[in-house]
Amino acid sequence: MPSYKNSGPVPPIMQGSPPPPEVRVPFNDWDRAPWNRWTFQHVSEMMPTARIRRGDKVAALPTAVGSLDALAYRSVDGQKTTFGQMLDDTYTDAILVWKNGRVLHESYHNCMTPQSVHLLQSVSKSVTSATAGCLIGAGLLDPAEPITHYLPELATTGWNGASLQHVLDMTSGTRYTEDYEVPDSDVGKTDYAAGWKPAPEGVDASDWPTCMWDQILGLQATDARHGERFAYRSIETDVLAHAMQRVTGKRLADLISEHLWQPMGCEEDATITVDRAGYGLACGGISASLRDMARFGLMLLNMGEVESRQVVPKAWCQDIRHGAHGLYDAENYKDWPNGAYRNQFWVEDSRLGRHYCFGVFGQMVMIAPDSGMVAVKLSTWPDFVDAGLYKQTLAGLRAVEAAFPV
Repeated sequence: MPSYKNSGPVPPIMQGSPPPPEVRVPFNDWDRAPWNRWTFQHVSEMMPTARIRRGDKVAALPTAVGSLDALAYRSVDGQKTTFGQMLDDTYTDAILVWKNGRVLHESYHNCMTPQSVHLLQSVSKSVTSATAGCLIGAGLLDPAEPITHYLPELATTGWNGASLQHVLDMTSGTRYTEDYEVPDSDVGKTDYAAGWKPAPEGVDASDWPTCMWDQILGLQATDARHGERFAYRSIETDVLAHAMQRVTGKRLADLISEHLWQPMGCEEDATITVDRAGYGLACGGISASLRDMARFGLMLLNMGEVESRQVVPKAWCQDIRHGAHGLYDAENYKDWPNGAYRNQFWVEDSRLGRHYCFGVFGQMVMIAPDSGMVAVKLSTWPDFVDAGLYKQTLAGLRAVEAAFPV
């Protein structure tokens, strides 16, 4: 079954009592098109999750003053388009754009509502990082320390000799293959260990890890010296999260609730998928509402502050924007020559401090201090990564910046 745009006919996925077999989500492909158009808003119906609880106080966030749907501009291919057309073409589920102190646009698509939570995929990494920043600010973690200071068991793994900062910047030399289309790659084993997927058909998974900690302990090889190169490997975030849990004695869901969700004044509980050891998947398992992710982006825009409360230390926000040790690979430097991957954030330009949270299938939080803009877009692309849809999205956001200068 092919995927579908919001403007097209919608298949009755999971509709009926019970749903007929042809529209039931297959567990081995739940995150693939077209199923992801339903499942990314219903993760807790697909697998175990833990709750990231909000607090009693909700931080104010105004509603949109209008709509950007009619905003016209030329897209990356030089053709005339509109912001609304871009939203349809890029399989948007929800989007909020903040600029110059007001919400310029907020819209929901594909049955999503302001109360819905949506899978963040790797945007979860940045949420985990912000929580880690709170622990660093409290003196419970030190980025300069060896990761084995917090997790001595890693002395027998590829992380031996790496610092916590190497883990934060994904510059450890640990070998881990992140090939989403190869079922028995390391990231495929992560899907299995996290409880996201069954073992691939025809693959002997009898020796595969059954929880994330076991996979971490099993990664014993390196393919680079620590600190000499950047390589995007999701499991680095799970190493960070295990260190966070070790120094606090608390589960990740509770740490995010205590240090972010409650003090940020979030409106909805979030969730996080858990493996068979009860571990919340830091690298991609969080689901949250659009408006709460806007609160997250605005908190970062305001250097960690929400309604005069310092939620995330200012020094951590400054380090994300301008930290000196983040690296990129050659491919990323082509597009963003002044960028870096720093503390689980993608930095477009470390001089301007523009940074992003990205997740596969089109999840994005944009924080642009130089233009006073925050944008959150939750999507369900047909493919994990799509350069065309990514460029279309950025072109639309650049058009907003140009139409509403500081």
